[in-house]
Order: sequence, then C-alpha cells, then structure tokens
Amino acid sequence: MDFFSDFLMRFLAQLQSPTLGFLIGGMIVAALSSRLEIPDAIYKFIVFMLLIKVGLSGGIAIRNANLVEMLLPAVFAIAMGVLIVFIGRYTLAMLPNVKTVDAIATAGLFGAVSGSTLAAALTLLEGQGIEYEAWAAALYPFMDIPALVTAIVLASVYLSKQRGTADKRVRIWPIVKESLQGSALSALLLGIALGLLTRPESVFESFFEPLFRGLLSILMLVMGMEATARLGELRKVAQWYAVYALVAPLLHGLIAFGFGMIAHVTTGFSLGGVVILAVIACSSSDISGPPTLRAGIPSANPSAYVGSSTAVGTPVAIGLGIPLYIGLAQALMGS
Repeated sequence: MDFFSDFLMRFLAQLQSPTLGFLIGGMIVAALSSRLEIPDAIYKFIVFMLLIKVGLSGGIAIRNANLVEMLLPAVFAIAMGVLIVFIGRYTLAMLPNVKTVDAIATAGLFGAVSGSTLAAALTLLEGQGIEYEAWAAALYPFMDIPALVTAIVLASVYLSKQRGTADKRVRIWPIVKESLQGSALSALLLGIALGLLTRPESVFESFFEPLFRGLLSILMLVMGMEATARLGELRKVAQWYAVYALVAPLLHGLIAFGFGMIAHVTTGFSLGGVVILAVIACSSSDISGPPTLRAGIPSANPSAYVGSSTAVGTPVAIGLGIPLYIGLAQALMGS
C-alpha cells in the first residue's frame, strides 16, 4: 500500500512541472482563439537545437561507455518499435470504420519517436535528480527506424494483397534512407557523431546546456497550441483513433518499462534509463515521422495518423506518460 500511495504522490507532483505547464498553457491559449503565433522557422530551430544537445550528450557518453552495456537496451528498443506497429495492426485496424492502411500508418507514427517528448523527459529526470546513462538518448533511432520500416512494409504487403500483386517485393533501404534523412533524426545523429568523434564539451557546457530548458519550454508551448489546432482534423476520422491515441501510448510505455526492468536486473541499466526507454515507446513522432509515412504510405489519411498523434498522443505522452514512468521509477527507488 505504501508503494502505491508514494507513487501517486510523486505522480501528482510531476504534473506541476514547468514543462507540462507550458504544454497546457499552449493548449488553453489556442482554445481561446488567441492570435499568438510562433514562426515555423523558430520552431524548427528550437527542435534542431534541442536534438543537437541531446545527441551531443549521448555521443560524449557513448565515447566513454562500455558498448556491451548498451546492447540489451538497444535490442529492446528495436523490439518495441516493431511490436508497437503489430499491436496497432491487430487492434486499431480491427475496429469499426477504421481503414487498415490508416491504422498501420497510425501505429507506425506511434512506434516512431518524438524528439521533443524525449527532451522533456530528460529535463524532468534532471530536475528530479534521477540519474540515467547519457547514451540512453541514443536509443532513439533503434526504435524509430524499425517502427517506420515495419509500418511501411506491412502497408505495402496489405495493399499488394488487395490488388492481387502479393509477389511484389518491398524495398527496405529506401525506407531506411528516408527515415535517416528526416530532420529530427538527422539532427540527433549529427549530434551523436560530433559528441563521439570530436571534443565538444566546452561548447556543450557553455552554450547548449544553459539554453536547453528555456528552449524546451517554448517548444512545449508550440506543441500545446498545435495539439488544440489538430483536434479539428481528428474529428474527420473515426472516434476510435482518439481512444487509441489515449490508451496506446501509456500501454506501449508500460511494456517498454517492463523490458527496461529486465535490463535493469540483468545488466544494471539505471532506472532513469528505464524511464527513457518507456518514454520513447510512449511518444509518437512529431517531426520526421509524418513526411516519411506520407512518402511510404501515400494512400493513408494524414488526418488519421497526424491528428491522433498531435492532438491526443503527444499531450498524453508528456502530460501523463512521463510523470507516470518517473513516478514508478521513484517509487521503486524508495522500495
């Protein structure tokens, strides 16, 4: 009983963080039809800065880390990316008024990773003093790419069967290339490479680190405004997408949290790292995923997968998922 009461108190405390406050503030401002606007160029610059910072810290950590320790978490990240797509394929796609191709694309977007949600989780972990392996942020592409590839392959196979051309081969490399060329993943991988191959500690500590929290707050404000704006798109498709976007992120994160605990017990993977693995599984791609899916599954309806991700999935991941997994980790630390 003490475990659950302790967890509940810690969970409620997480909801008062400034990061979540800016997200909710953005949603309220948009709902009140405010004319407040953040230029798209500034939004893209903020995302780039945050992901470069996350990548740099990950690259620096990988340079000094034992790569064997990364193996099991990386395998679990890959497994989660594939598993999330199959979960959506055999749950969401089976519901009334839901087109199979749209469901697969939606599952692919929810299997892919949100760099902004990851950045929010890292900020909250640091604010709570929870230690984690800096290389844990580098698990991002291990989940992101397999999810997008799996979704596009499943959709291609399904459409081929519908057209009677099931023998048509799906080329994997163009899908991987499209994902790697996405702006978010490119920025993250660039940061990892610079952190791994150069010595960026001085510029990291004097420039990127001090700006991180402020930039993230503005990003959360923009995402809150975007979430409210996307609600209109979500109304155009079946209501089951809203249900999926509410339940699936939390379920995905809990499964990943379980995988992370296996790594924690067997390899000493930190509880902070477990939270990061859960958060990237809970998140849904908001930058690189949509254009990749538009190119890979052109027949899917963007209102379904982008609307459900932005309007419901991202607020759930940041507002409920991150506090949930941090609260679980803190409760386990105290047990």
